[in-house]
Amino acid sequence: MYDWANSAMVTIVVTAVFPIFFSAYAASGLAATAATFRFSVATTAGLLVIAVLAPILGAIADHVPVKRRFLGTFMGLGAAAVAMMYFIGQGNWLLAAILFVLANIGANGSFVFYDALLPHVARGPEMDRVSSAGYALGYVGGGLLLAAVLAVIQNPQWIGVPTSPTPEQASLPSRLAFVAVAVWWLLFSIPLFRRVPEPAVRLVSEAERRMGPLRAGLGRLRHTFGQLRRYRHALILLVAFLIYNDGIGTIIRMATVYGTELGIDRTVMITAIVIVQFVGIPFAFLFGMLAGRIGPKRAIILGLAVYVGISVLGYYMTTPTHFLILAMLVGMVQGGTQALSRSLFGSLIPAHESGEFFGLFAVFEKFAGIAGPAVFALMIALTGSSRGAVLSVIGFFVAGGALLFLVDVEEGRKAARAAEAAVGAP
Repeated sequence: MYDWANSAMVTIVVTAVFPIFFSAYAASGLAATAATFRFSVATTAGLLVIAVLAPILGAIADHVPVKRRFLGTFMGLGAAAVAMMYFIGQGNWLLAAILFVLANIGANGSFVFYDALLPHVARGPEMDRVSSAGYALGYVGGGLLLAAVLAVIQNPQWIGVPTSPTPEQASLPSRLAFVAVAVWWLLFSIPLFRRVPEPAVRLVSEAERRMGPLRAGLGRLRHTFGQLRRYRHALILLVAFLIYNDGIGTIIRMATVYGTELGIDRTVMITAIVIVQFVGIPFAFLFGMLAGRIGPKRAIILGLAVYVGISVLGYYMTTPTHFLILAMLVGMVQGGTQALSRSLFGSLIPAHESGEFFGLFAVFEKFAGIAGPAVFALMIALTGSSRGAVLSVIGFFVAGGALLFLVDVEEGRKAARAAEAAVGAP
């Protein structure tokens, strides 16, 4: 249910409504490329803060039973920031950017501790089912609220907005959408806090106790990185995933602000995001079937090839029809590519060490979006155009795909199974 809860924030604030709201209203008076540049910087800043904090706080949470407390704290920060977006005025891009940074910190910070709860509520094959169900429910929950928001934006008279509104009145549907997201996020988080107990922490040695939770936790992080070097192909996959998932995240985060710059109608863009949500559900399962036929590595590479095509088409995009076609293509490959990356990584690590390795994977997964928006902003600054920035994203897919080619899946799986056999793991 927390996937259902937080996906509304990711879908409406990160991807669909807020980027358009930022460019058209909050950054009113700025050149279109200047608005896109500021949005890129705000995106990068929010993710960078969490990228620094997450490993430290995660290490503490492995030492002290505070996972739910940290999750709730970050969730509260994010929901409060989203609710405060209601008060953004026309041209007040700085307040909008600050609240967007705080919302990203809150959401992505909560994801770290949410992911950390998974091994404590599911075991073995059940973990895959619970994780996949959460992923699918996230698509559904985010899509449902987005559809409702889209209906209000298309029909502002439903909330009493006049036919010739002032800019403040015209922005009201979007600002109310942000309040709805905050309420949705908080409301549907309640089952997690009511039903999921705080996991017991691992027993610590006397030496670790003397070091304190921070130093001991950071020591365990160093140990995890040291262990990962023993599984060469899992390490290569992790680095490849960090790179190509950065490209995926950049497309997710920058699509609508780029579309706004090109003059694509906001209703078309939000409709496109709804398409991505609901196309993604069946295609995530279809990608799993494809992996059964050609293997997960080849299926991921196929998805990255489609993303290269998406970037090229995005460079030439001029019409709303183009935007909708691109949305369909993204929906076809987004969920499947990310889901197969997770399952392939799981097959390359020993089962008895999956907890610590998946904790590391979660950090890479959630914070692989830092470099992409930064490169996007840099390309705008250098070229004065967002079209060149769109093409620059191709580099993430090519570099990540090239590294993925180096992964020997069979050799990696053999090393992981040998490690399990050595300790008698089931």
